[in-house]
Amino acid sequence: MMLSAVCVGETMAMLTPAQSVPLHLATELHFGIGGAESNVAMGLAAMGLDTHWVSRVGRDGFGTRILHVLKDHGVGVSGVEVDASLPTGLYVKIPAHESDPDGGSSVLYYRQGSAASAMGRGTLANPAVASLLENAALIHLSGITAALSPECLELLEAILAAPRHGRIISFDVNWRAALWAGQDRSVLQRLANLADVVLVGKDEAEHAFGTNDESELRRLMPNPGVLVIKNEAISAIALSHGATGAGYTREEVPALSVAVVEPVGAGDSFAAGYLSGMLFGLSQKASLRRGHVAAACTLTVHGDRGPLPPAKELAAILDSSDDEWAAIHVKDGQFNTNRSVTP
Repeated sequence: MMLSAVCVGETMAMLTPAQSVPLHLATELHFGIGGAESNVAMGLAAMGLDTHWVSRVGRDGFGTRILHVLKDHGVGVSGVEVDASLPTGLYVKIPAHESDPDGGSSVLYYRQGSAASAMGRGTLANPAVASLLENAALIHLSGITAALSPECLELLEAILAAPRHGRIISFDVNWRAALWAGQDRSVLQRLANLADVVLVGKDEAEHAFGTNDESELRRLMPNPGVLVIKNEAISAIALSHGATGAGYTREEVPALSVAVVEPVGAGDSFAAGYLSGMLFGLSQKASLRRGHVAAACTLTVHGDRGPLPPAKELAAILDSSDDEWAAIHVKDGQFNTNRSVTP
């Protein structure tokens, strides 16, 4: 029987000025979708899991587009409610441009009062949602949802407090400064400490938890079985409870050498790769490697996701020696090395 995963969170319509011009000069906007949890869902589906997305969208063209994209990527949407009165969330992604004072890209959110922000405990009363969550091997949540509304926070609290019955609940911190402005960020620590697996970027840990020190982070979140710290292009570290429950074991896997095209979506791809590895019973080292491979595939393409290598090549990459792993360079989605890792 295929393992099932359920990802819960908001996905928005994404508009981006064409030709990377400043927003005020744009005459055309590219229409895409964006959502951390749905990105993970599409990644998990591509990795062979029976994957579903739980959320709410408006009864509008944006919501319809989101549902079509998710279904086209093999993600089930039976747990999505369509709201006739509240709109689908929207954000405008403004690319970096020389005329910008800060010289960097930015985002404009139009998500307050969105259909997804109305998710709450009532969502769990939906028979389709209840069935999906009950039968899931993995439930994936993120800190983004907690910041959307008090009702969304209550939803996460209810899911995290429910008996596991063999299920794993993962929580990706996904720090978004704009969402937490004026809010109590200690909520993130409380929620993360209720999860079984926590993923956090070393850069965002400082904002979310006030520290990026491994030992201090583990002290702040002692309950999860695994704390995964993503150290950008350097490595990923898994701090796991020992077999006796005392202390933790540490596994660090270097990131692959990558010719980066665009960083968008790489963190979500890493999460999908790592979590699928855990569900398939791989070791922490192999699961971290799987996360790095998935992230590298996304980093070397335009868009939020890049396809994984064929199964045999992926298996050989995951089984490679440390020296072979270090020799791999990823460009245009191709894994190249001076030492052959393909069978």
